[in-house]
Amino acid sequence: MTAGAHLGEVLDDATLVARARDGDVRAYEELVRRYQGRMYRLALRMLGSAGDAEDVVQEVFLTVWRRLEQLADDRAFVGWLYRSVTNRCLNVIRARRPVTDVDPDDTETRRGDARPERAAEVSAQMAALTAALAGLTPEQRACWLLREVHGRSYEEIAEAVSTSPGAVRGRIARARAQLAEVMQPWR
Repeated sequence: MTAGAHLGEVLDDATLVARARDGDVRAYEELVRRYQGRMYRLALRMLGSAGDAEDVVQEVFLTVWRRLEQLADDRAFVGWLYRSVTNRCLNVIRARRPVTDVDPDDTETRRGDARPERAAEVSAQMAALTAALAGLTPEQRACWLLREVHGRSYEEIAEAVSTSPGAVRGRIARARAQLAEVMQPWR
């Protein structure tokens, strides 16, 4: 068993963060392994571009590594990651043209063992959902993804997008209503 695998099985996030802050690169590598997939999926859904998502996640992990000493509470690491990825994605969205094309074949939902007609239906549903998500405001999309896909609490989302839990609830409610309307044919 490698030392990195041992770290991942035994140590909690706060301990890994403390070790990483002390210069333990392996501890930070374990944190990256634990969370890069989640952060990438969030960025991909927000940005609709695999390349942009990869860039954002890489930049965030590098920035967090450089600023690790600024984290006051080691247990707040995951929230810090979500906030950093969300804010970086919102900045990318604001800096680009308003229309985002997403290739549904780039999503992680493909299954080789599915029947072709079922696979086509799922692909069409994912394309419709991707288009519906693109129709939300960036802030609504961020709030909806953090809640529905990543299971974050309203308070965590509020911290990630720098607003109040009430505003988060409103954004999520509007996003749900808009998505329900667009996705009606798929019910």
